[in-house]
Amino acid sequence: MTVRVQHEDFDLGAEVAALRACNPGVGAVASFVGTVRDVSDGTRVSTMELEHYPGMTEKALARIEAAACQRWALLGVTIVHRVGLLQPLDQIVLVAVASAHRGNAFAACEFIMDYLKSEAPFWKKEDTPEGARWVDARVSDDAALRRWGIESFNADAAGAQDNNK
Repeated sequence: MTVRVQHEDFDLGAEVAALRACNPGVGAVASFVGTVRDVSDGTRVSTMELEHYPGMTEKALARIEAAACQRWALLGVTIVHRVGLLQPLDQIVLVAVASAHRGNAFAACEFIMDYLKSEAPFWKKEDTPEGARWVDARVSDDAALRRWGIESFNADAAGAQDNNK
């Protein structure tokens, strides 16, 4: 299992190859790559800066990965999340999951991403023509996590509105 927080970009093909390496039991790999958009909430975004708390962030990602492994029979998980200054089109996050069957891989990949969006300690700041702004938690992210039976109140506590970002 691999969990990394890094400034450098990642290579999807290399990450998936490493996840599958030397394990003939892998019958499915599902992956998700999140990228920086040039528009957020109807406003142009020129850059996004992601901050984190070193040590705490990696532990949170490891807990998310462990929760997925408890729910599904997984043969491997890779979570890579970037931090620092990013441009539109840059890759932000990779979640890749290997299992014997596609159902487990798809479900675990979606679960990890839903969990990560609500519970991982990252802070995002967008640079817009109106100036820099911090991105609030979203009610829709908390709702996505609830469908897995996990309660999160990040958006409610922050007083955030669902912007369908």
